[in-house]
Amino acid sequence: MQAKAIVEKFEALFSKDPLISRAPGRVNIIGEHTDYNDGFVLPASIDKEMVFALALNGTNTVNAYALDLEEEGSFDLSNIVPTEGWINYIKGVVAETAIKGLEPKGFDVVFAGDVPLGAGMSSSAALECALATGLNKLFEGNLSKIDIVLASQMSEHNFAGVKCGIMDQFASTFGQTNKVIKLDCRTKEYEYHNLDITGHKLVLCNTNVTHSLASSEYNTRREQCEAGVEIIKETYPNIINLRDVSVEQMHEFEGKMDETIYNRCSYVVEENDRLTKACAYMDKGDLVNLGKMIYGSHEGLSKKYAVSCPELDFLVEQTLEDDNVLGARMMGGGFGGCTINLVKEEAVDAFIERMTKAYKEGMNKDMSAYAVVIGEGARVEESVEA
Repeated sequence: MQAKAIVEKFEALFSKDPLISRAPGRVNIIGEHTDYNDGFVLPASIDKEMVFALALNGTNTVNAYALDLEEEGSFDLSNIVPTEGWINYIKGVVAETAIKGLEPKGFDVVFAGDVPLGAGMSSSAALECALATGLNKLFEGNLSKIDIVLASQMSEHNFAGVKCGIMDQFASTFGQTNKVIKLDCRTKEYEYHNLDITGHKLVLCNTNVTHSLASSEYNTRREQCEAGVEIIKETYPNIINLRDVSVEQMHEFEGKMDETIYNRCSYVVEENDRLTKACAYMDKGDLVNLGKMIYGSHEGLSKKYAVSCPELDFLVEQTLEDDNVLGARMMGGGFGGCTINLVKEEAVDAFIERMTKAYKEGMNKDMSAYAVVIGEGARVEESVEA
């Protein structure tokens, strides 16, 4: 995302030089619906970002301009309450970073981004982390990266009303070029793994559909997993959550619990196992077997966890006979959004063209596609040309 247009608009509106902060959206290589089961996720920050230009204004007021929407909004620091619209995200970050120790002052801000909205790349987390990182510098604070992550997450909870996990903000803040983050959702411990996909690209195929099932079914899945844990604990009392269950232990309960409950639980256990194997394959540069883990993830999400939809399944099925695709799966909560595809670089344009045509013919819908690169996490930059 070029900062130049944002800075030019800032200077036109406020007649001063701004500080620049930015933070990226994210993809998740593997590890879906594992977070609320104390499991592991494997996100990476990408080269699509939210960018902020901001400067102190010597007042008690925040003046914000959303360049993409060409809309402005303001609020007083003495009365920060949740409202509607994009200004709510700005309010939330100011309020939650103050709880973490920043001393808020009046400031002016212009922002924009190229993280596609509604495509499962966490545009809201990118916005929150970019602003929090910029405010930490602007207010001369000493928030750590994890403080920024937690403040951004809480702004989503308390102002946007979305009770998200920690993965999106964590990936946006801690991301590094060509690395994925293995994040332990129980302990918040993390480690980086190199993802060298030289000769290949990550391509997201957006179904451009959102099914209303998502929120209610999400809660149902949590309840089903919790019900399964209670049954498992009768045999293994030390089990706290599904992340503590081995694949072998899980198999012992086939036929001993409701089939739907078993399918939900075995998916989560197997997904954690796939993620661990995927990290080992990445460390060895074995993209073929990494791709097999990615395909296995979709199979489990679709058949056992039942959070896919016809559009997502269609897009994954279109890749199965394509030698240029090493792996494909739905990404995110499900019932719409994107598939993530590991595609040979020389075939990317032909792949997108073929998939777009097939989706139109097969589902009578338009598909969007984005080739993404794994890039740097949230940061402050001095140069406005960056």
